[in-house]
Amino acid sequence: MAQSVVVDQVSKKFSLHNARTLKQRFVAARKGVAINESFMAIDDVSFDVQEGQSIGLMGLNGSGKSTMLRLINGVLRPDSGEVLVRGRVAGLIEISAGFQKQLSGRENIYLNAALNGMSEAETKGKFDEILDFAQIDKFLDTPVQHYSSGMKARLGFAVAIAADSDVFIIDEVLAVGDPPFKKKCMKRIHEIRSEGRTVLFVSHNTNQVRKLCDRAIVLERGRLVFDGSVDEAAKRLHYDADDDLDPDGSADF
Repeated sequence: MAQSVVVDQVSKKFSLHNARTLKQRFVAARKGVAINESFMAIDDVSFDVQEGQSIGLMGLNGSGKSTMLRLINGVLRPDSGEVLVRGRVAGLIEISAGFQKQLSGRENIYLNAALNGMSEAETKGKFDEILDFAQIDKFLDTPVQHYSSGMKARLGFAVAIAADSDVFIIDEVLAVGDPPFKKKCMKRIHEIRSEGRTVLFVSHNTNQVRKLCDRAIVLERGRLVFDGSVDEAAKRLHYDADDDLDPDGSADF
């Protein structure tokens, strides 16, 4: 089986600016606090994903999960090492990512579709499908700045799943939205997995990861500390199995 994603000794550093104004710099200097600090968001991480595998990327907040997805998606470039991806990548890394709040929902569909590698012709052909999934008909021509987080999630996810992709990535979008939307999303991700596409899924919801993923990778302070079964990853993180959804769309309340 061919490799779909290869992450080879990848590192990514970010800078923290603790003082932006002159006053803040003066106070920081008086207290002996460093004005600029750096930290390793990803620190010498290596792993590979085979075509058709579903990987749960797990870790506590600040562990580097979202940064890793951005590196795989090409939004960020590593400072060292190499990220190789076979085929087209689509998905939703952040609820509001790619949205222009002054533009309408209709205009943002075309914008987000382009960011997911879709041509204007492809977007037109799938426009009704996107709108049907998002169910924001009444607000289609309303600026996105007036949308709730749930509406943004529906719109972003609807565009992401409409894109033909080889690798599908999803980052905590199911943390928002109402139960019917979450059920519909889980069902669609399960279908994408069944189609043989590679899936990279970030969630703190252990049951979601367990049901959707073949394997789990755990990051801790930017370093890879575990690569194996979802159950073992959950034990390592002390996650509670308190999820409310199964991948077939059923709920457990």
